[in-house]
Amino acid sequence: MNGKKGSVEIDIPPPNKAKQPEDGNKSGFQGFPCKAWIWSAWEFCKDDVDRVIFSFKVGLAVLLVSLLILLRGAYEIFGTNIIWSIITVAIMFEYTVGETFNRGFNRALGSLLAAILAIAVGELAQLTGRIAEPIIIGLSIFLIAGAITSFVKLWPSLVPYEHGFRVIIFTYCFIIVSGYRMGNPIRTSMDRLYSIAIGGFVAAFVNVLVFPMWAGEQLHEELVNSFNSLADSLEECVKKYLEDEELNQAEFSEKVMDEFPDEPAYRKCRTTLNSSAKLESLADASKWEPPHGRFRNFFYPWSEYVKVGAVLRYCAYEVMALHGALHSEIQAPYNLRIAFQSEIQDAANQAAELVRSLGKDIWNMKRSLKTSLLNRVHSSTERLQRVIDMHSYLLTPHYDLLDNSSNPLPKLSHVLPTTPYDFLDQEDDVCSTNHEKSSNHLTQNLTESYYEMMRKHSRRLNSWPSSEVDPFEKGGGFRIGILPQMRAVKSTAALSLTTFTSLLIEFVVRLDHLVEAVDELSKMAKFKHEDL
Repeated sequence: MNGKKGSVEIDIPPPNKAKQPEDGNKSGFQGFPCKAWIWSAWEFCKDDVDRVIFSFKVGLAVLLVSLLILLRGAYEIFGTNIIWSIITVAIMFEYTVGETFNRGFNRALGSLLAAILAIAVGELAQLTGRIAEPIIIGLSIFLIAGAITSFVKLWPSLVPYEHGFRVIIFTYCFIIVSGYRMGNPIRTSMDRLYSIAIGGFVAAFVNVLVFPMWAGEQLHEELVNSFNSLADSLEECVKKYLEDEELNQAEFSEKVMDEFPDEPAYRKCRTTLNSSAKLESLADASKWEPPHGRFRNFFYPWSEYVKVGAVLRYCAYEVMALHGALHSEIQAPYNLRIAFQSEIQDAANQAAELVRSLGKDIWNMKRSLKTSLLNRVHSSTERLQRVIDMHSYLLTPHYDLLDNSSNPLPKLSHVLPTTPYDFLDQEDDVCSTNHEKSSNHLTQNLTESYYEMMRKHSRRLNSWPSSEVDPFEKGGGFRIGILPQMRAVKSTAALSLTTFTSLLIEFVVRLDHLVEAVDELSKMAKFKHEDL
């Protein structure tokens, strides 16, 4: 087609030039996952150094037990049964000392019960003769190791000992089958038991003496951190609500209200709500630990930490609701929010101070009276309630727009900024001081103010139907019937402030239960008494 009119020339690059960048991308792609994995592993270790320590502790425990096999003298004494020690260390060694002791107890009790049952069934099977012996052993494995044990471990009150029942299943099967082949179930059981005892001793020895990680200390620290996170989240939410003139609305998607990247305290509060399982797990592990560190009392009330955590989550629900009101579609105007700024800020600060003080007392293990702090919190909340009641006309406008009454409405102690939202509040003053103005002139001014307000704050009130402003956009005449709609728009937006303050007051009410729970913990744990 070359040389002909209308022909098209297609330039195809050589094959070697096309493959060169592809090979380079491939080699770079192969190197990237390795580098990314190393970096993620480094960040994982740097985030919690105890994870690295735990890994080395497990390696040390396994090495110590393996020396009994690697060293000829020890191997001649213990024989091949010492392999059970390695299995015990691998199964029993846990992150904290309490979890290790809990696993060790289940391991020891399960092995002991399985050995007793295996010896009894084995001796009974030997008395029945060679023909009936394998039948009895098979039936015992089906009933004892399978059906009965698996059914009992599902019993609700025995769920904490589920690991022990698993040990019974495989230990019984190993001992009964080995005893049948070797002809001596008692000897087989004893060899298994002392091998398991060696492994359990090594695991407990290494976990307690080499950088011990106590579940009680982690539970104590986790609860105190939850107190501080709750106080930080409350202060951050109130500060953002009062300082931001234009509140950013959350985009509704599949993850509505799930994450707010610019609010780290919100994520901490959400972690507090999800801490129930962690606190219960740490409390169960702490019960197995001996007195240590600052927790030198026998039978320390670790279960009270779980109860305090439950009451704390009860308060955290209100803080999450405050965050929801902060990011809701309908917001009170900025001038109305700052009108109650001092009262809202004072109530939130006093409540946050009380929460931090409770967490500090738990951390220092001291018992102090919170009467003065609690009274200040209640006083600030009552002051907020009184201000809301005195100036409720700002929240629920009921004054007739066309009424020329000269009775002025009560005013706040501080001056409100003048914004388009003030027109429904200021029109009473206009009516009282300008009786000579006609009703039509007042109606025209209100129309212009309303149109300006809706245009300036359209993004904040984007959830409202556009039909309410259509009469102004289309240039239609003003109708008296639109005034109730204007009141409804302003009233509904202003009521979001009532919702926010109500949630804050409810949070303060729940603090009474939190103070009682902390006081009960301090009594049972025998904290040092310190009067304010």
